[in-house]
Amino acid sequence: MNTSYLEQYDATADTDKFALVRRWIDTEPLPFFKELREKRPILVTPKCTLVTRFDDVREILLMYKVFTVKPYVPKMANYLMMHDDDALHTREKSLMQFMLNRDDLPKVRNMVADIARGILSRGSGQIEIVNDFCRTVPATLVQKYFGLTGAKTADLIEWSYWNQYDTFHNHPFDLLSPELSQQVIDRHNETSKKLGSYITMLIGKRYLAVLAEKLTFSTIIKLRDDIVTRMLRTNFAKELDFDIKRLGTNAGGLLIGAIETTSQAVAQILQYLFQHPEWLATAKEAAQKEDTAEFDGIVWEALRFVPITPYLFRTTASDYTAAKGTDHETILHAGTYVLPVTLSAMFDERAFDSPEKFIPQRNWYNYFHFGFGDHECLGRYVGMVMIPEMVRQVLLKKNIAAQGNIDYRSGPFPESYNLSWTAE
Repeated sequence: MNTSYLEQYDATADTDKFALVRRWIDTEPLPFFKELREKRPILVTPKCTLVTRFDDVREILLMYKVFTVKPYVPKMANYLMMHDDDALHTREKSLMQFMLNRDDLPKVRNMVADIARGILSRGSGQIEIVNDFCRTVPATLVQKYFGLTGAKTADLIEWSYWNQYDTFHNHPFDLLSPELSQQVIDRHNETSKKLGSYITMLIGKRYLAVLAEKLTFSTIIKLRDDIVTRMLRTNFAKELDFDIKRLGTNAGGLLIGAIETTSQAVAQILQYLFQHPEWLATAKEAAQKEDTAEFDGIVWEALRFVPITPYLFRTTASDYTAAKGTDHETILHAGTYVLPVTLSAMFDERAFDSPEKFIPQRNWYNYFHFGFGDHECLGRYVGMVMIPEMVRQVLLKKNIAAQGNIDYRSGPFPESYNLSWTAE
């Protein structure tokens, strides 16, 4: 490239500036973000503002009432994640974290391993990994561990897909055509109605089953332990304002957050490793060990290079001076979109030694794989065992290899990726 990104940007008409930025984010993010960190760490564009340094990204993500998740509000049915640092958010996130008992994690990892092995054993040496594995494993866990039973796996996947698409990939800075944007909204609305009807039916049936279990003192009826059943077995004080409707809303949130995000992470980690043979070999060797710590570290470092999103997004509620006292101090005005670029932050040498190098077992707390701050992923601990175990089960297959690259079909998510191995 003869001219720098910023020279090209500055020479471009205002009406075309963000389209140029969007193209670089999508096609060559790491060199683009590196130049921004070095020369213009906070880039104010006509569409939104990019914040690229580690400390500045954290600053934005910790100021919940200033940099809000207002863009979520029309996309979520009063789910806790659309609330910024209020009583509902704190209360319900705490209650749901209580239900997702971290003591379950060894059991959850074993469950994921069993599901994954079962799917791969039916593959006869080849599989289209995105639909038949990356989406199917978490969808099955949603049924078995979260307790969202009685729906087709394909329906669970579809409901998660369109909710994720509209909520996180259908905003002005995504530059979707008006026709595609409306199509995504329509599909989201359509699937949300189906999801709502399903949750109502699920909660009604499970409530009656829990009641029957209590009436028989568990001597005749004994329900399988899962998260929905735990919630319905628990007597919440009226003052907690966690009635059966709020319970159902949170049950639906477990589904929406689990499938498509996991699928994308696993597919992209696998592709990264297949494209880097030296780390693929190391990962395969580590996958054989009973202690998974080394393997997990390789997975999280791979995800640093290919995260499921390069940025988070917020709306500024009031004027705020970011990076105050530095040479890149910038006023961020109320009502504007701000994109804390987490991919860039994970390559900032201020937080990561030799950021261009692949170094497993880095400081976990500097990663942004599950977000950061008040809106960090509710189910991150489940994800922390599910994602690496899914990757591990694939890499345990003999002579596993990729047949081409991931096909995104011009969308935000992996849609197809073919793998093969030597069937035993």
